[in-house]
Amino acid sequence: MLPFGLLLLASLVCATPRPLVLWHGLGDSANAPGMKQFAEEIKQVHQGIFVHSIYIEEDLDKDRRAGFYGNVNEQIELVSEQLAAIPQLESGFDAIGFSQGGQFLRAYVERFNSPPVHNLITFGSQHFGISDIPTCGPRDFLCQIARRAVKSGVYSSWAQSNLVTAQYFRDPANLEEYYASNTFLTSINNEIAETRNETYARNFASLNKLVLVIFTKDKTVVPKESSWFASEVVVDDSGLSQQVLSDERAIIPMRQQPLYVEDWIGLRQLDERGDVIFVECDGEHMEIGPCWEELVRNYAG
Repeated sequence: MLPFGLLLLASLVCATPRPLVLWHGLGDSANAPGMKQFAEEIKQVHQGIFVHSIYIEEDLDKDRRAGFYGNVNEQIELVSEQLAAIPQLESGFDAIGFSQGGQFLRAYVERFNSPPVHNLITFGSQHFGISDIPTCGPRDFLCQIARRAVKSGVYSSWAQSNLVTAQYFRDPANLEEYYASNTFLTSINNEIAETRNETYARNFASLNKLVLVIFTKDKTVVPKESSWFASEVVVDDSGLSQQVLSDERAIIPMRQQPLYVEDWIGLRQLDERGDVIFVECDGEHMEIGPCWEELVRNYAG
């Protein structure tokens, strides 16, 4: 039998929630009031939990700008260094990604994962990219400028290195140019056969649970089913589909994607283990409402 002191220590260790890492979405910041409030609400659910909110820049306005402008591959490498330097995370953590923060966290898992992610929850994330640029509020001038720049030359070398949304723009009618110019989404989805990375699949399949949240009325993520690794149907010059339609919306669901069938990133392995959880939140993009608490209770901490 263990001495009382060791038993007490063991019970304290077991009672300590696993740390949690958050990555905000487009137009937000790690230090924004909403992100800080969400972290505090999580701490009410899991007493004593350590929560870290990822930032590119510590200044709120600069961090928000980095969500629109920057090289995503470089940002994810910076974040890997940031997480590796936090002692509380060294044994691993759970992670929640909001909107584009979700696929960025997935990129971290695939490319680095040191320290490792246990459960990954993504809310309304563009895992299979977007085929249109999100609209902006009438006074959101930073967003409006970025949107015009992306729309005018989404596959230019400058846009693919400097405009964040351009780096996960995937036009089903122009996949050839997407494959030729994109170095972020094509990479984390292992879409280019010549550069396919087995480490990505091995790391992603090491997740305990992958929780994919879709917003039922999402008009910001186009198509919204990208949150569930679905994409729009590719249409040829005659207007006829080159893929089997899943429904009237012309969406190819996750399990019909070559990425899944050939298991380019370990997603099929996760799914066949029963470790991919599909969740619907009723509302517009990032209207999380009551959805978050049950997921945090079950898959975080």
